[in-house]
Amino acid sequence: MTTVLTVLALPALAAQPTADWPCVQVLQPHLSLGQVWSGPAPDPNSQPAPEVAALADRIVERRMTLAEAEAEIAAFAGTHDAAGLTALMQAAFDRIDRHRSLLIAGISRYGHKQVALAAQVEQRRERMAELEKADKPDFDAIDAAEAALDWDTRVFTERQQSLTYVCETPVILEQRLFALARAISAHLPQQ
Repeated sequence: MTTVLTVLALPALAAQPTADWPCVQVLQPHLSLGQVWSGPAPDPNSQPAPEVAALADRIVERRMTLAEAEAEIAAFAGTHDAAGLTALMQAAFDRIDRHRSLLIAGISRYGHKQVALAAQVEQRRERMAELEKADKPDFDAIDAAEAALDWDTRVFTERQQSLTYVCETPVILEQRLFALARAISAHLPQQ
């Protein structure tokens, strides 16, 4: 029974937020094309044709609905073979993975700033306690320290509340990548 509980607790332990990764999602800095694509292997040395690159730029944008992206992929598939579809998948993957990696680096910086801000809030609390314990309290200094503490606490709290959204952004990109892979692979010739 203890072994089962230990094994069940491992994923929870692995997802503990830290300063380097403040999210509950498990950190995976880069994706692998094999995670989302079961089609033909792309040529690692080829650059996408301008037409493929332009389409990839459009379909990875979240402002384009998946239905619109699927329609553009279907139109592309009507004039291209499996190699063209594979090149499109590689180009879309490269763009999303690059964007996702930049987001992850930003989230890491965000986490470090939160840790620094938490330390600053604690220092302000200690300073206020010192000012209040003085034999002759300087009420102007106490008021200024309290205002600074209130501001830092407010900023910290608002940033902490935004963390849920910030942490979901890489997940949203992953979901789009999976949906695009499904849409592209649907047009591969059946073997």
